[in-house]
Amino acid sequence: MTAVYLHKKRKPRIEGAHPWVFASEIERVEGEPVPGSIVTVRNHVGMFLAAGYYNPKSQITVRIMSYEELEDTSVEFFAERFRRCQDHRARFVPGADACRLVYGEADFLPGLIVDRFGDILVVQILTLGMDTRREQIVQALVEVFQPKGIYERSDVSIRSLEGLEEVKGLLYGECPRHVQVTENGLIIEVDIVEGQKTGYFFDQRENRAAIAPLMIGWGKRSGIEVQEVEQDGEIKPLPVNANGKVVTFPFWDGANVLECFSHTGSFTLNACQTGAKKVTCLDISEHAIESARRNVALNGFEDRVEFVVADAFDYLREHSKGLDQRKQWAQASEGKIDTSKPLAKGGRTWDVVILDPPAFAKTKGAVEGACRGYKDINLHGMKLVNEGGYLVTASCSYHMKPELFLETIHAAAADARKILRLVEFRAAGKDHPRILGVDEGNYLKFAIFEVRSRG
Repeated sequence: MTAVYLHKKRKPRIEGAHPWVFASEIERVEGEPVPGSIVTVRNHVGMFLAAGYYNPKSQITVRIMSYEELEDTSVEFFAERFRRCQDHRARFVPGADACRLVYGEADFLPGLIVDRFGDILVVQILTLGMDTRREQIVQALVEVFQPKGIYERSDVSIRSLEGLEEVKGLLYGECPRHVQVTENGLIIEVDIVEGQKTGYFFDQRENRAAIAPLMIGWGKRSGIEVQEVEQDGEIKPLPVNANGKVVTFPFWDGANVLECFSHTGSFTLNACQTGAKKVTCLDISEHAIESARRNVALNGFEDRVEFVVADAFDYLREHSKGLDQRKQWAQASEGKIDTSKPLAKGGRTWDVVILDPPAFAKTKGAVEGACRGYKDINLHGMKLVNEGGYLVTASCSYHMKPELFLETIHAAAADARKILRLVEFRAAGKDHPRILGVDEGNYLKFAIFEVRSRG
């Protein structure tokens, strides 16, 4: 077999289970490996470390497939790996008809993503090594999972780093454009052809469920309390408002919620399911809002959701500006503010504000700009949270490290004169495992903060 020998003076990343060999780590290559073929990886004295597929066009020249000798892959090789993936999901997301089945490096299959949507599989092939094994992958998926169809969504720009073109289309069987699955007891319709990435983001499954405690307990603020009331000749505990009238609206104790960057409306659905009174569902994409609208209708939540197509940054700033102006007017001494000028638009507030933006920092060099973006949306978002309410915020930028993410939000809180109390800090779900030592897998940050004013 051809072999890649690593420099003596390098960080022992492969020995620590990191699955990538960078071009800068390679001292020499013995033989003439064909791009995409399997090579052995050896240290500077020739000791075997691992085996992986080779691509001289990529800065990640070798991606590890095995820590044992491996001459090449086969259908059975992939089938055995897929069975392991299946066992993991059966243990940690039991009964789920939709989840991430294969998560690249974390499932020892670098460059391959497979998402399950009922009996349809969506595949994303990101690297040359996996692209050359397309037929083996499809055959093994059919053997292990018996899907009705397999659709490819390799229409991602990262393939260009491997010398590959973006592609998408049917790989096996038949695939409808829209598929329906369930998550957290909710019906979700997914557009596997035109939806973002593979059509849906499974990594926030447990995080979406984590907002449930925030959705109820708000009626008292509106002067509504449960009292013993005589009704139909019986004494019943019923919600009564400040005027002594029985409240008949079933979600009287629910939160008013704003979800920004809604995509398919997944947080909106979870909010409604767990008792929210009213949800504003916002995304800049008409396609995303239409997807969210269909999902809300499928679950019977239409009467509690309003949809907004807008840029989240502009929307948050507009309502923050209106709120600031109203506060200035309320606190101003007579004659110090010209009240003849019209009030700014906006000024709405919510009990819970949810921010789940796309990645702002896709490269290390973009981190500074990403910090400005995260600070901006969180600053204006927390300003719109009612006193004692909650800010739910996330980042899926790997280069935005957890410590930096929290520091950025803290800086926003200082500028907004808010005190944030961290209630929960989470990462990706259990169908997105992480290999210890592979920091690239620690990309998702999800936090819930209680928000209070600082004078």
